[in-house]
Amino acid sequence: MQKVTLEIVVPIYNEGKKVIKLLDQFQLLIKTQFRVLLCYDLDDDNIFQYENDFKRFTFEIILVKNPSRGPCTAIKKGLYFGKSDCAIVYPADDFLNINIIDQMYNSFKNGNDIVVASRFMKGGSMKGCPLFKSILVITASTTLYLLSSIPVRDASNGFRLFSRKLLNTINIESKVGFAYSLELLAKCNRLKLKISEIPAQWEERSEGSSRFKIFKWLPEYLRWYFYGLATTWLRKSTQEVNKRV
Repeated sequence: MQKVTLEIVVPIYNEGKKVIKLLDQFQLLIKTQFRVLLCYDLDDDNIFQYENDFKRFTFEIILVKNPSRGPCTAIKKGLYFGKSDCAIVYPADDFLNINIIDQMYNSFKNGNDIVVASRFMKGGSMKGCPLFKSILVITASTTLYLLSSIPVRDASNGFRLFSRKLLNTINIESKVGFAYSLELLAKCNRLKLKISEIPAQWEERSEGSSRFKIFKWLPEYLRWYFYGLATTWLRKSTQEVNKRV
């Protein structure tokens, strides 16, 4: 079997029709050799109604069962499921950024262990975001960029690429939401590994309901926000990173 160079981890929740549309676009636009891991919560997820549609795609598609509930554990299962050189976490409802996946992979090939899809650098954008959520994410990302050694302008976006080397090194401690992404970014920076960013677009979803739960997840995000600051201001060392055993 040919070695997989890139895995695209897509957390899903009853989004079968949308997922098939996304896979169609993957096949049309992505040039890098890849496979897709669809990470689902429940055995009655409607993705199973579309399994026969998988046959028309030239890339491998694997359904990965979440051992618990929610996006964090689903994504962690997907990230540690494979053995590819790197993995991208990609939202099931994002049809704007498929064209940058090859760019992200090329940036990884240039030696970066995290490649951030950045909404807040030149060429990026964030549209339609609720005001309170917008203030939180922009403030957190901007202050981390200005006050810490984290070299990217978008710290909170869950859509990014992680190298297998990084995933094999770091034990992900986050348990809720998309905090794993900020955690990996902060730990990667503390380990002094290379991080890059590529401009990306973001729009508030126009159908369905968002699973983003600000108040429930905020303490976990704050934990890794201050972890990122501590690396710079308290001079925390690489020995103080919780690593996989």
